[in-house]
Amino acid sequence: MAHIPRLVSKPPRKPCLNQRNNALRIAYFIEKQTVGFTFALGALVALNGSPGATAQALPKTMKAIVAHEYGGPDVLKYEDVPLPEPKENEILVRVIASGVNPADPLILNGKYAKEFGTHLPLVLGYDMAGVVVSAGAKVTKLRVGDPVYAYLLWGGGWAEYCISNEGESAIKPKSLGFIEASAVPLAALTAWQALIDIGKIENGQTVLIHGGSGGVGSFAIQIAKAHGARVIATASTANQDVLKQLGAEVAIDYTKQKFEEIAHDVDLVLDPVGRDTLARSYGVVKKGGIVVTIVSRCDQAELKKHEIRGASLSSHPDSGELGEITKLIDGGKIKPIVTEVLPLTDAAKADAQAETHHTRGKIVLKIADEPKT
Repeated sequence: MAHIPRLVSKPPRKPCLNQRNNALRIAYFIEKQTVGFTFALGALVALNGSPGATAQALPKTMKAIVAHEYGGPDVLKYEDVPLPEPKENEILVRVIASGVNPADPLILNGKYAKEFGTHLPLVLGYDMAGVVVSAGAKVTKLRVGDPVYAYLLWGGGWAEYCISNEGESAIKPKSLGFIEASAVPLAALTAWQALIDIGKIENGQTVLIHGGSGGVGSFAIQIAKAHGARVIATASTANQDVLKQLGAEVAIDYTKQKFEEIAHDVDLVLDPVGRDTLARSYGVVKKGGIVVTIVSRCDQAELKKHEIRGASLSSHPDSGELGEITKLIDGGKIKPIVTEVLPLTDAAKADAQAETHHTRGKIVLKIADEPKT
């Protein structure tokens, strides 16, 4: 099972597209509100965020990947939908690229529809990088022309335009193009919240990261290293080189070695795998240490037996934390791994690959050409 993004201790923002447009969002439908937003027409802009030299009126419709029913990749359709309209506290973004996550096929199959309030039709896409083309009247930190990236709480990134807000979006790292930037937000924030917010890792501590070559794991290794931790990480035979390149001191091939025979007295375990991997992890944590899982629930009896702590994380958007991640990226401490870039029309193929849970780093859907400087 893969991590499903969910809001924690934050009120959900309402979906941006209204009933009249029959537009697509992953949350509930609400009645259109158009009070007090400014609709700024703009063009795609330079990477530094300065306004483009020419203006271009926004279209009334856009291309998007739409699911009208729950199911597998075959239910995803490439079609025209109405352009979303931002409310007074929202921004409209011209999407350049959108990341693909293991959560996408799990949400698409409808298993979590009731829990997460998903409605049909829906547009997936929880990672996004693009350019602000319109901003509501209450938006104060972002402006038309800004290059941004975001963890979209309600999805919608698999489209030519999407809605976001200042709680989700941050200025894109200057050192990354839009394609690489779109691979960052959800996975990096999940790793950050597990290690920093919950785990509170410190310089000199030892961290065991399962699935170190995946989206969350690859960011977790780099974030842990940036905070002075010693990293032990697991991956398959084919990805041992990735673990070393990311900075892991100890790389474990889980197909040939039992991690519990190598890792001992660690301060924190990050588990994006669950099942047997989680069950075997309790015994490698030192007393007072912690297991953070993003796919399951910790066994309270095991926690008590080993005198350790446990937490289940459901990540959430946080522009402030995304800004801290940006600093690490531009400082050369973090670099995303993008293994495949596909056109938006190949979203079904990307979703099928994500469903295998064996992707090195991230797959990205390219939706538009990068703005020229």
